[in-house]
Amino acid sequence: MVFDSARFDLRPYAGFDFGRYVRRTFCSWEQAGWRSLLVQRFEHVPVAEDLALPAAADLHLVLPLSGSAEMESSDGGRPERIPWVPGRLQVDVPDRPSLRRYRGDESMRSVQVHIPRDTVDTVAAQLGGAVDYEAVAASVAKGDPLLEEAVRAVGFPDGASELYADSAATFLTTHLLTRHGRLRADRPPEREDARVRAVVALMRERLAEPITLADLAAEAHLSVYHLVRVFRNTTGQTPHRFLTRLRIDEAKRLLRDTDLALDAIARRCGFASPGALSTAFLRHTGVRPSVYRNS
Repeated sequence: MVFDSARFDLRPYAGFDFGRYVRRTFCSWEQAGWRSLLVQRFEHVPVAEDLALPAAADLHLVLPLSGSAEMESSDGGRPERIPWVPGRLQVDVPDRPSLRRYRGDESMRSVQVHIPRDTVDTVAAQLGGAVDYEAVAASVAKGDPLLEEAVRAVGFPDGASELYADSAATFLTTHLLTRHGRLRADRPPEREDARVRAVVALMRERLAEPITLADLAAEAHLSVYHLVRVFRNTTGQTPHRFLTRLRIDEAKRLLRDTDLALDAIARRCGFASPGALSTAFLRHTGVRPSVYRNS
């Protein structure tokens, strides 16, 4: 249930025993081929006493679909009671592990959505601040019928494309931060050039390989969240966007200066397939690789 992605912070889930707690019935990465939004549907065991959820940077939304339970959640302080109510959306605060226990019935099902942190950071920057996630979670807990229906819709996408997923991620984030956001003004940019230079050097060194935000954060000796903030303050871009730009620039060089086939260029530039390269190339340059080469 853990996927290798430069956009999602899923490494904390490595080794997590999902089988003790849930049975997955849908995954947007496997059934829909999405990469910009991770959506899963689960059936839950009726009783859990020690559900230790790791800290991850992604924005995690949970929509109960059926069943009922009284859940206790603790992040080291006093346990908080969270009722499991079908249709009532929950937002898990990023970068915060929690221990949960509950007793429910055997019909507990949910849709769960992971929105990449770089999407959230980009929207927050456009709105002019940093996100107070605790305030967002508390506001969403009071109810939001539009948001709840939007999450339900992406949970049953019926063959929708990657364009739908990317647009849905942006909409969900924009609605969350506009309707429920408590944006704090960012502090003046902190120039931590040495750490950013080390991250960029690693990107260039591993341009052809899968590389995650956790890999980059480890190189800079930062948390994933701090890395994204520092990197954006220094470069004006998220690490994912910067890495994609490096890969596109290398693809442009290879298209200009070599006769390599598109699949070989895709491999050298860290794209999973020629189609993935073509899609990213078109989005960043406005033309397809074949047009760029022939021009």
